[in-house]
Amino acid sequence: MNKAVLIIVLFAAATLPVPSGLCDIYTYVDENGVRHFTNVPHLASVRYNVYITEPSTYPPKASVNTRYDHLIAEASRRFGVNEPLLKAMIKAESNFDPRAVSKKGAKGLMQLMPENIRAFRVSDPFNPRENIMAGTRYFKRMINRYGGKLSFAIAAYNAGPEKVDQYRRVPPFIETQDFVERVLSYYRVFQKG
Repeated sequence: MNKAVLIIVLFAAATLPVPSGLCDIYTYVDENGVRHFTNVPHLASVRYNVYITEPSTYPPKASVNTRYDHLIAEASRRFGVNEPLLKAMIKAESNFDPRAVSKKGAKGLMQLMPENIRAFRVSDPFNPRENIMAGTRYFKRMINRYGGKLSFAIAAYNAGPEKVDQYRRVPPFIETQDFVERVLSYYRVFQKG
């Protein structure tokens, strides 16, 4: 698909009246070099990556998951990380799916990588409590490492602190830059409560 056609398709999709949260577009390139797109989340298997996301600025209360709020509150108190920020991380990482697995092997609500699962001695990364506690502990380390600069800490959580250190800013990776923007957008929403 050439860029002009893609722009027209995306513009048309952006102008249609659709419910909030249904505007994400997923893509992957097959073995023949053909790029595929879908906006149907259940079709976006592990081979798809988020191409464009449109976080809602004011999601309806019914669309906000509160199932893990008690664990988020506990982790917030224990590690000193703001509750709305933790909730934003979980929303961006797994959309509150405790069984989520990424193509890179990240698992659970906060998408713990295998090395962090080992480092934090997580026995079951799909256990919401264990996952949130370990993910929050690691995220707090990133916040401390970057002196409270949230964009750096969020980028380090996504791409690794080595990449943030290498570039001395949010790394120039579309996935990481989009992730930082998505988390900060959800954070603003959850702060308004």
